[in-house]
Amino acid sequence: LFLATLTYDTLRFEYEDFPETKEPVWILGRKYSVFTEKEEILLDVTSRLWFTYRKNFPAIGGTGPTSDTGWGCMLRCGQMIFAQALVCRHLGRDWRWIKGKRQMDNYFNVLNAFIDKKDSYYSIHQIAQMGVGEGKSIGQWYGPNTVAQVLKKLATFDTWSSLAVHIAMDNTVVMEEIRRLCQSHVPCAGAAACPALESDVLYNGCPEDVGLRGRLALWKPLVLLIPLRLGLTEINEAYIETLKHCFMMPQSLGVIGGKPNSAHYFIGYVGEELIYLDPHTTQPAVEPGESGCLPDESFHCQHPPCRMSIAELDPSIAVGFFCNTEADFNDWCQQIKKLSLVRGALPMFELVERQPSHFSNPDVLNLTPDSSDADRLERFFDSEDEDFEILSL
Repeated sequence: LFLATLTYDTLRFEYEDFPETKEPVWILGRKYSVFTEKEEILLDVTSRLWFTYRKNFPAIGGTGPTSDTGWGCMLRCGQMIFAQALVCRHLGRDWRWIKGKRQMDNYFNVLNAFIDKKDSYYSIHQIAQMGVGEGKSIGQWYGPNTVAQVLKKLATFDTWSSLAVHIAMDNTVVMEEIRRLCQSHVPCAGAAACPALESDVLYNGCPEDVGLRGRLALWKPLVLLIPLRLGLTEINEAYIETLKHCFMMPQSLGVIGGKPNSAHYFIGYVGEELIYLDPHTTQPAVEPGESGCLPDESFHCQHPPCRMSIAELDPSIAVGFFCNTEADFNDWCQQIKKLSLVRGALPMFELVERQPSHFSNPDVLNLTPDSSDADRLERFFDSEDEDFEILSL
């Protein structure tokens, strides 16, 4: 009954906004028909957290910029792909945002982790300042892998989400490394001595239970980010089918990518077009209201999403996946293995059980031992940085 009273007047699709096509629309692992499920498509898109440029937020570092217009688009895309992981972790993929409907506390907890202030886990302040350690000055443009490296570091402070974040290097996903990361045991004498074992911690997808504790390893929900270079100056067509398949997997978190000043968060595709959320809108920073409640409408894109030809995608991207349980990860591995058998689809990365002996290590590249992985990857993925100007604030 409640659903019947919903109006989508502000959310109406216009003919030119979405193609009338028999091709399915894929949004982060969900398949839709344009003819019968237009409103469901838009509701799904609108429910994603949408982060854009903001102005008039507290100065980064106390004396730095108060707006990220012109430089923060990739940081905002990083926030969006990570927010999708937190939504899957705390609210579930089926959760929907409905304008005017009271949301649950966990929704505001997720949103608050990204608000533009220095003490939010994944705020623009935290990302920009953590980026200094990766060799990026505040206000400098990031590539997809740099933002991935920074988010991985920030996630270690987010004990509420308790995520295992893995960034696959050298176009290779090593299953053994991921299992070791996700099955890390918390040394624990008893429940009282072990605050990490809260009731919402999952044991291989099951709520905690004394009998299970002894038998099953603790699996931390996995955020897997894979920085890739799919061509030199433009995307190699041979990767397009594989890229499409990534949006079809239920574990999909989408893709971040783009050139400086035009980074986008890609959440799906229809036909030969990618569907994306665009951070290039400057909105005022949001302050909590008098009741302490956060006005949240500006964090949801309430018009039909942007589209662009897949062939126009910049070849430097990062693909994201979320595996809440070990079963999710095993299923993802099986899907990737099947994908390698699809005709005309060139694998974007390799899936291996153990780290191959030919893996490059810092010594091979003559880097100093304290160089981070991000420095090493920078040469491969962010080489386009110097070709663009940063827009003045």
